[in-house]
Amino acid sequence: VQLVESGGGSVQTGGSLRLSCASSGSIYGTLCMGWVRQAPGKEREGVAAISPASGRRYYGDSVKGRSTISRDNPKNTLYLHMDSLKPEDTAMYYCAASRARCLPVSWTRETQYDYWGQGTQVTVS
Repeated sequence: VQLVESGGGSVQTGGSLRLSCASSGSIYGTLCMGWVRQAPGKEREGVAAISPASGRRYYGDSVKGRSTISRDNPKNTLYLHMDSLKPEDTAMYYCAASRARCLPVSWTRETQYDYWGQGTQVTVS
């Protein structure tokens, strides 16, 4: 499975961004896809996840209410739309895929995911 993120950039506080993740390869059997971010000097943080089959979504407390994760299955593309961006949203955002189901107790963990993209930088100032 190959994952390629795009859509990051610099944005002002209060602005919006939509991140995209194009997936290819042996994507069949991918049961959970998510976005994980890492700010300088901090651990990776699960931002949002989605079960491609059921559409069930999960959000981290830090983005809940101002972010939407979605997936275009025919295009094999994952999205993360973020509104009301804050400086604390500044981080490298990684797309990740898992062959295990998204579960409330596990989707935020790095160990949930088997495949990772190279990341896209989001800077909010």
